[in-house]
Amino acid sequence: MKIMQIAGYLVALIIGLYAILLVGQIWDEWLEWKLFFKISVTAAVAVVAIGIVAMILKEIFKEKELKKEKYLD
Repeated sequence: MKIMQIAGYLVALIIGLYAILLVGQIWDEWLEWKLFFKISVTAAVAVVAIGIVAMILKEIFKEKELKKEKYLD
């Protein structure tokens, strides 16, 4: 389950950084709104992609482990 833990940390880091950016954008308008929107979409895509890749890798390693233990042919 190490892969899911690493993915969780990455997602938490992205969400934490985005939260700081969001608060700064709302209160002080650090960036132009067009750039802020692009960063928002990029962060959302990154979070989803990390989750999907982590689940795929988890299943691959789980299947290899089951084959090694002779539970699967």
